[in-house]
Amino acid sequence: MTLKYYHAEPLANSLKSMVPLKEKGLAYESHYVDLHKFEQHSAWFVAINPEGQVPVLDHDGMIVTHTTVINEYLEDAFPDAQPADGPLRPRDAVGAARMRYWNKFVDEHVMNYVSMHGWHRMVGIIARSIEGGEFEKLLENIPLPDQRKKWATARSGWSEADLAAATDKIVYALKKVEQQLGETAWLAGDAYTLADINFYSHCGMMVERMFPELEVGSKYPRLIDWRDRVTARPAVAEALKSEDRTAPGLRTWSGHAR
Repeated sequence: MTLKYYHAEPLANSLKSMVPLKEKGLAYESHYVDLHKFEQHSAWFVAINPEGQVPVLDHDGMIVTHTTVINEYLEDAFPDAQPADGPLRPRDAVGAARMRYWNKFVDEHVMNYVSMHGWHRMVGIIARSIEGGEFEKLLENIPLPDQRKKWATARSGWSEADLAAATDKIVYALKKVEQQLGETAWLAGDAYTLADINFYSHCGMMVERMFPELEVGSKYPRLIDWRDRVTARPAVAEALKSEDRTAPGLRTWSGHAR
């Protein structure tokens, strides 16, 4: 059995599926894809994933993409490889449904709005630094139409109205999570699951420094306690130490650039 994991820095999407690999104690080959050199759009990588996005899991030649799918695949393919405190996907129907509800919430109502701010603040700087002709070539090499539009928008910047709406979505998510953590120890119940890994990777570990004006530390104490508990897990700490070639000022967005 050979597992290969193609990933960028240990943030957002790349972190989200790296943590389960670590939590489950699965040996894998780590293949770093340099987003800052646009390797995700290069011929060798597009041959692996035609969508030109990281991360990618290669399990004995079976290619699995999209982090929520990867994480569920790992549960199905390796059901007995689990952390000591229990499975990452609850074994009961109710627990699994709650985990999937939170995963859907993060995937559809959190990730893209945090990503928008990251792209506006940092990717835009990179996009505007590329000469016009070179930028057009870059766009031509991006397989997904939505990603091409996103890079083009990053060059001009999102409107203040769009950014404000994104911030409202993030605040709603923070309040929702804070309320949930007043009822259960973890997002989907009393056990740590893939839902916690998802929210942590996309929002929990970076929102405080990305949005100091939201006063996350004082307004959402349960969220901060939850974040610290996730960070303290040995598998998470190990994942966060993986290869990171990002310049310090770019670390809040690189995981979302894919």
